[in-house]
Amino acid sequence: MKHRIKRTYRIARYVIYRETLVDKKDIAWSFLGAFLGVGLIGFLNQYYLPVRDNLFVLGSFGASAVLIYGHTQSPLAQPRNLIGGHLLSAITGVSVCMLIPWPEYEWLAGALAVACSIVVMQVTKTVHPPGGATALLAVAGSAKIRALGFLYVLSPVASGVFILLLIAFIVNNIPGHRSYPANGKWF
Repeated sequence: MKHRIKRTYRIARYVIYRETLVDKKDIAWSFLGAFLGVGLIGFLNQYYLPVRDNLFVLGSFGASAVLIYGHTQSPLAQPRNLIGGHLLSAITGVSVCMLIPWPEYEWLAGALAVACSIVVMQVTKTVHPPGGATALLAVAGSAKIRALGFLYVLSPVASGVFILLLIAFIVNNIPGHRSYPANGKWF
C-alpha cells in the first residue's frame, strides 16, 4: 500500500510538472504580445478618459491578455470568445446599469450584471472569463463610465478588444511554433 501511494505521488508530481512547462520562446512572445496589446490600449485611452478610469481597461483586458498571449490554444482564448465575451458582457452590464440606476443598489446591479453576462456567454458559446469583469465595470465604474451608456460597448470595450485581437494575430503567428487562432478557426 505504501509503495502504491509513493508511486501515485510520483506520477502526479510528474504530470503537474509536465503541464506547467513553458518554452522560453513562448514566454518571450507572450510578454511581447501582452506588452504591445495592453500598452497600446492604455496609450490610446489615456487621451479619452482620466487616469483613474483607465484601470477598468487594463483590468479586464489584462486578464484577456493572459489568455490570448499566454495560452493561445485555450478555447477561452479564441477570437469568437474574446469578441463575443467582452461585447455581450458590456451590453449586458450597461443594460443592467440602466435598469438599476440607483447608487444604493450598485451591489445588486453588479451581481446581476455578472450573473447575466455568464448566462449570455454560455448561451451564445462565447465564454471568456474577463467578460464578467467587463460587465461589472459597466455598473461599478465611475459616474463618467456609467454616463457613457452603450457607448461603453464601442469605446473602450470594442476598440480594446480589436486592438488585443490584432496584436494577438500578429505576434502569435510570427514564430513558426505558435498559431492563433487555434486550428485557423475564427468562429
